[in-house]
Amino acid sequence: MSSDVRIAMWSGPRNVSTALMRAWETRADTVVVDEPLYAHYLQETGREHPGREEIIDAYDADWRRVAKRLTGPVPGNASIFYQKHMAHHLLPRMETDWVRDLRNAFLLREPSAMLTSLMEVLPNPTLADTGLKQQWRLFEKLHAATGTLPPVLTARDVLTDPDATLRALCEALGVPFRDTMLSWEPGRRESDGLWAEYWYDTVEQSTGFQPYEPKEATVPDRLQDLLAKCQSYYDRLHEHRLMS
Repeated sequence: MSSDVRIAMWSGPRNVSTALMRAWETRADTVVVDEPLYAHYLQETGREHPGREEIIDAYDADWRRVAKRLTGPVPGNASIFYQKHMAHHLLPRMETDWVRDLRNAFLLREPSAMLTSLMEVLPNPTLADTGLKQQWRLFEKLHAATGTLPPVLTARDVLTDPDATLRALCEALGVPFRDTMLSWEPGRRESDGLWAEYWYDTVEQSTGFQPYEPKEATVPDRLQDLLAKCQSYYDRLHEHRLMS
């Protein structure tokens, strides 16, 4: 295995992405970073997310400098640099050629479950807020540039069979699986972003992946058009999902 492995997991919101970051952080060979493009996203879009000003003040909001660090040497004594990304943080004016220097993967969640969860924080989400269109565009770009299909996994697979799903992911990324990835200590991490206090209550109480449970909430009529658009992008990506 190369001594410089940089993994970028491109997710949307409410997709068990933080639990997956926990799993990678259990590895003795891995260092993680939590949503490194968030400050740039907030500064450029003006979105009023919880802790907005604090986040912009505390983190680098220059995406070019951030990208240079993400593609540079693996921090500390680790051999794997796991990067938890939100796909909607890739704004239209940003270049993405630097992403090709990473080992990229994609994390999905069924649109109806994702939207009803996202509505709890953003009552009127847009397609851009879900990250699905950005995920598909990046997936296509990487496929065209490399000739290979980046691995795609679903939140349902991660929760239903974390052992098999993470083994398949590690194999696709060219790194060995570690049993430590299946459980962790509860609580907040130094690696968590400042936004943890607003978003991470559930994962902070967890000690592993929670069993999958279908979400019973229904997407309201006013968001049915959005649901249809999300489903279209989800279906395209889902065709390439890792079979655990």
